[in-house]
Amino acid sequence: MATSIRLSRGGSKKRPYYKIVVADSRSPRDGRFIERIGSYNPLLAKDNPERIKLDADRAKHWLSVGAQPTDRVARFLDAAGLKERAARNNPKKAEPGEKAKERAEERAAKLAEAEEAAKEAAAAPAEEAPVAEEAESDATGSVKSEETAEAVADAVADEVPAETTAEDAAAIAEEVAEGGPAPAEGEEKAEG
Repeated sequence: MATSIRLSRGGSKKRPYYKIVVADSRSPRDGRFIERIGSYNPLLAKDNPERIKLDADRAKHWLSVGAQPTDRVARFLDAAGLKERAARNNPKKAEPGEKAKERAEERAAKLAEAEEAAKEAAAAPAEEAPVAEEAESDATGSVKSEETAEAVADAVADEVPAETTAEDAAAIAEEVAEGGPAPAEGEEKAEG
């Protein structure tokens, strides 16, 4: 007969109270037991002495006979100094799963592509900016000379969302260089 030292649940709904019992390992959790050796009330504060009550002599006896404690009861016995419990170590516990790693790699690749496209788009108008500035004129016919290549590059960087592909970034850069504001998502350019 394999005996175990385990918790048997009592109490009402959402108000648990456990008995620490020695039972046949084949019997149900809250079923027949051989002996009650303590109690555990998880609703009390952790520093409260009434939280865990344990008959140390009976626990020692059952351990010497070969009863195996469950993980939770082993913690209680270790805290009472009756049985040494080896600390568990699971270094992979916090490591993300395979799918999460794949998603993170895809996200990093898309971000790198978007940054590269933004850099290309920012560099292209910076080279063409002086030509575009001379050709550009507002309604009165005066040339916009205060806009510099850096301002165009900043405008392109502001207009390019993170999800933008390289082709979209190039199209936005051309529009900004031509003088028209890049259309926001969902907006269409009015033709006149």
